[in-house]
Amino acid sequence: MRHHLYNPDFKFVKEPENFNKYTYRELLQYCLGAAMYMPGFKDFTPKILNNAMPGLTTIVLCFEDACPEEKVPEAMENVHRLLDTVTTAVDEGKLDADKVPLIFVRIRNLEQFKAFGEKLTKNEVRSLCGINFPKFNAENGYEYYAYLQDLNKRFGEILYGMPIIEDPEVAYKETRMAELTGIKKILDKYRDLVLQVRVGGTDFSSVFGVRRGVDYSIYDIMTVRECLSDIINVCGRNNDYVISGPVWEYFRAPKELMFDDLPKHGIEDYLMKRLPIVNNEIDGLLREVILDKANGFVGRTVIHPTHVKFVNAMMAVTKEEYDDASQILGTGGGVIKGSGGNKMNEIMPHTNWAKKVIGRARAFGVIENEGAYVKLFAVNE
Repeated sequence: MRHHLYNPDFKFVKEPENFNKYTYRELLQYCLGAAMYMPGFKDFTPKILNNAMPGLTTIVLCFEDACPEEKVPEAMENVHRLLDTVTTAVDEGKLDADKVPLIFVRIRNLEQFKAFGEKLTKNEVRSLCGINFPKFNAENGYEYYAYLQDLNKRFGEILYGMPIIEDPEVAYKETRMAELTGIKKILDKYRDLVLQVRVGGTDFSSVFGVRRGVDYSIYDIMTVRECLSDIINVCGRNNDYVISGPVWEYFRAPKELMFDDLPKHGIEDYLMKRLPIVNNEIDGLLREVILDKANGFVGRTVIHPTHVKFVNAMMAVTKEEYDDASQILGTGGGVIKGSGGNKMNEIMPHTNWAKKVIGRARAFGVIENEGAYVKLFAVNE
């Protein structure tokens, strides 16, 4: 699997690297990008077998919010069948292994997780990258990861866990830090099984009875912004864990993308000054992804296929960023002029930033400048 396959003719300064579920964790944690959720009862098998969405690299088959409780048994059967079919198709040469996306399952609770896990087979596990744990907290987290560890031992395979921090105990100011500290202890205990930390912006908003509009971002909702800030503070220190951004709820797919009059440089200036690029829904998503990057998030949850290429394109690294990061990691200490001659690179304070940029560069590639973002996503699929 590789990012941006929807635009095979794009010329990168540095190509993104290939990856699959067996890629070593230190790189794979940066590779998920736009993780698209879909109901577990929906049969996505034909789209995988036919490579119908070449830009899609990560899918999450949901047994929780996207799946009515009465449909959970049907959804579990569907996912078992999908995983088995995909692995068999690869073994029989009917599907290129490099075209298989990272597949995750979002379980409902521990009981349902165990019911799903007990019916897993070795064949299915080969196509399953991991499990998403909803409403992950300091009380249920140990049991989730302990059972996940048991599955790994049983199959001699790697299945990752991704906690979704969205619990009301984190939303409430008076319990938040104790809860996050407890969560961090669990993650540290099972560090090798933690691929990413995910956050639930919609669930946090629900606690306070708010919802962001299409013309502003999740960072404008003060109570939710505080939750996200503290999650980054506790779980993102020293790049301990890669943390992905929350879902953007709005979508309106343009029938045809026309970008002839758009800027060749300064896409961030356009977006932040509210100059239109695609439409309100996509421009809002792009603005929020810019703020994700500024705050240290990598990738995000998506609920509509039109969002995938925009999120993944914006995760690419510009040549100036890449050169600065390489310079910082290749210098022993002190302060030096940045590669563009326009900034100070202070080696020690900028090292964690540089490591994160290099991780994104390997996963999503290096592009010439900000204008290249438009060229990367401006493709009619």
